[in-house]
Amino acid sequence: MKGDSAAVPPPPHPWRLLTTGHHNGFYNMGLDEALLEAVSSGASLPVLRFYGWKPPAVSVGYFQGLEEEVDLEACARYGVDVVRRISGGGAVFHDQEITYSLIMPVSHVLAGTGILESYRTLCSGITSALSRLGIAAEFVPINDILAGGRKVSGNAQTRRQGCVLQHGTVLLDLNPELMFELLKVPEEKMKGKLISDVKARVSGLRPLLGRDVSFDEGINALAEGFKEQLRLDFVSLETAPSPEEEARALTLSRDKFGSLSWLKRR
Repeated sequence: MKGDSAAVPPPPHPWRLLTTGHHNGFYNMGLDEALLEAVSSGASLPVLRFYGWKPPAVSVGYFQGLEEEVDLEACARYGVDVVRRISGGGAVFHDQEITYSLIMPVSHVLAGTGILESYRTLCSGITSALSRLGIAAEFVPINDILAGGRKVSGNAQTRRQGCVLQHGTVLLDLNPELMFELLKVPEEKMKGKLISDVKARVSGLRPLLGRDVSFDEGINALAEGFKEQLRLDFVSLETAPSPEEEARALTLSRDKFGSLSWLKRR
C-alpha cells in the first residue's frame, strides 16, 4: 500500500581510508596537501586519513607569528619538529594523539554550506567514535569536542583548490608541562597557572577511561565513527598513498613545509 514503505536512505559516499602511521611533521603536512591536490584534480576520491607524529611536533596555524608562539630553542633541545600548517587556528603540540584529515570537494554534500555547519557535521564522526569507546562527548562551536566539560579534540579547516581540508586531533594523553616548555607564555610566572588550567580543561582518552587506549584502537573507533555518522563507504583501504601522491608529498615536505621561508612567513 502507498505510504507503508519507509523512505530509502541515500547511498553511502565512496571514500578512501588511508592509515599512514607515524611520520615527521613536514611529511605529514606535505601528504595532506598532496592528497588535497589529488582530490582537487579528480585523481582521487575523497580521503579520510589517520596518522601520528614521530618525532613530536609543534604546528602553528597559517596566520600565526612563529617567534611569538614557539620557543624554537626549547623545541630543538627536546628534538621536537616545528611546522606551519595550511589551516588556521592556534599552535598545537602533537605527541600522544591520533590526527585525522578529511579531504573532499567543496561541492560534496558533507562540506555543507558554511564553516560552522561543516564543522558540526564532520565532527559528529568523532563524537560517534568516542561513544563507541564509552565516552559521552559533544561538539562545542566552533571546532572543539568536549567530554565531561574537558576538551579531547581540536579541529581546523581550510578551503582551497576547490576542496575542503579538515584535520584535527584526538588526544590519547597529554603532557602540559612539556607543552609549555615549547610554547611561549606571556609571563614566565604564569606558567604554573596555565599548566593547572590545561589539566582542568583538557584530557586524553586514557585518563577519561582509566586504561590504556592504543593508537590502533583509537583509529579503529574513529574509522567506524566517521563511517557510521557520515555514511562513508570505504571502497579503498590503504596504508600508503599512491606513488604519485608519495612523490608529491616528499617534494612538498622538503621544498615547502621543511623550508625556513614557509615556516617564518608570518
